[in-house]
Amino acid sequence: MSRPRVIAVAPSSPAERAGVVAGDEIIAINGEVPRDVIAYRMLVDAADPLLEIDRGGLTVEVVVAKREGEALGAEVNSALFDQVRTCDNHCEFCFIYQLPPGMRKSLYLKDDDYRLSFLYGNFTTLTRFTEIDLERVITEGLSPLHVSIHATNPVVRVDMLRNRRGATSLRWLRALLDHGVEVHGQVVVCPGINDGAVLDDTLAGVLDEYPELASLCIVPLGISRFSNEPRMRAHTVDEAATVVDLVDHWQQTYLDVLGHRLVFAADEYYLLADRPFPHADTYEGFPMHEDGIGMARTFERELRGEVDEATGPQAGFFAWVDGAPAEGYRAPRTADTGCGVGLANPAADTGYRATRTTESAPLVIGPPRNAPIAILTGPLGAKVLRPLIDGLGRPDVRIVEVSNDYFGGNVGVTGLMVGDDLARTLADQPAGHRYLLPDVCLSQGRFLDGTTPADLPRPVEVVATDGLALRAALGLDQPHRSPLEVG
Repeated sequence: MSRPRVIAVAPSSPAERAGVVAGDEIIAINGEVPRDVIAYRMLVDAADPLLEIDRGGLTVEVVVAKREGEALGAEVNSALFDQVRTCDNHCEFCFIYQLPPGMRKSLYLKDDDYRLSFLYGNFTTLTRFTEIDLERVITEGLSPLHVSIHATNPVVRVDMLRNRRGATSLRWLRALLDHGVEVHGQVVVCPGINDGAVLDDTLAGVLDEYPELASLCIVPLGISRFSNEPRMRAHTVDEAATVVDLVDHWQQTYLDVLGHRLVFAADEYYLLADRPFPHADTYEGFPMHEDGIGMARTFERELRGEVDEATGPQAGFFAWVDGAPAEGYRAPRTADTGCGVGLANPAADTGYRATRTTESAPLVIGPPRNAPIAILTGPLGAKVLRPLIDGLGRPDVRIVEVSNDYFGGNVGVTGLMVGDDLARTLADQPAGHRYLLPDVCLSQGRFLDGTTPADLPRPVEVVATDGLALRAALGLDQPHRSPLEVG
């Protein structure tokens, strides 16, 4: 078991006034050893907590003078101080099994930890969930949680998880709902396995057994070129259209019976089926925005200036590993790439229920603000962005689509763009232009392949992955002058 290590102390905070410094390792708080950032936050919320600290091999005790509930002001290095609860399923569609060799070790770790479900929105199958876990979730109010359902038929679920406990583990979902825990569900659809009649049966089973679910997202499986599972394949256009039609049918059924639509199809299905995205009102507040549900509609509204705040966080893939904020994906990103427009550093202690408040720092190196602009995005993002950018009437703004050769397969989401593919693409692009890079593909300034924006052949400006941040980067609220009008 590791110790929480202080990596930043907020100026003028109680922690700073008490003499807590970066590098301090916290042995105990009020005599209790925290096992994760959840316990840490609860312990430091107390008035005048006593910190037992290891400082360079010396043990010191520090009493932090503060009110109950006042932020301590010390950011720690990790979300979990004990061991991550790893996944013992062997799902054919698991993307971890499809990673290329040579990536950093942390990316190959499969978790099935309810704490990471609470902190980062990771989905848990509940196959390793216990009575003790249930008690903690209830008593500490660890809500919402995110549960992978995949199929309500126990035989199909065992087959998909390749774990016999898959047949019974959804009993914990029923227990969570019985105790009022907010749960968001997920079904990863694998063609020929849990689509069609099986998916229809699953949606009926949810209505019958788990109608209290807050929402249910239907997402397609991702397949990289490294997959060695013969049953796994990408959806056809007709299969994607069938999923869209089935979700539409069940939305109406849920609306009639439960009073809300409950189930939503991922944006990717509408792109695959060449169908228009549903109206924004259909998403009922976008409860699963960070899982790719309704992102296109929210981005459209934000880019057009129809809303004042971004809809919600985009955690990206592998959001909890390495440089992820220990407070969870709802906390601000902490990385400043130092290359183009970075991201503002957050306050040191935002709380694990904090809302992401990323802002673009006004530091620009490289091309001037009036230079032609290129927006870097994946193939799926390009399908969403092109019509929006075309509608702006800005000939100086273009989309640069980055194909994902690193992962290959049907991987086309922006969050999985890596430095190697970006470098190859940018090498063919003109110098002197502004290249906007969405932050969702970065974790503490690094791409998944370990490279950084500084390794790219063109300077890039890292902007938050929402329409408001792009709107600001494009200067849509300011009078626009083309490069020909300047000078």
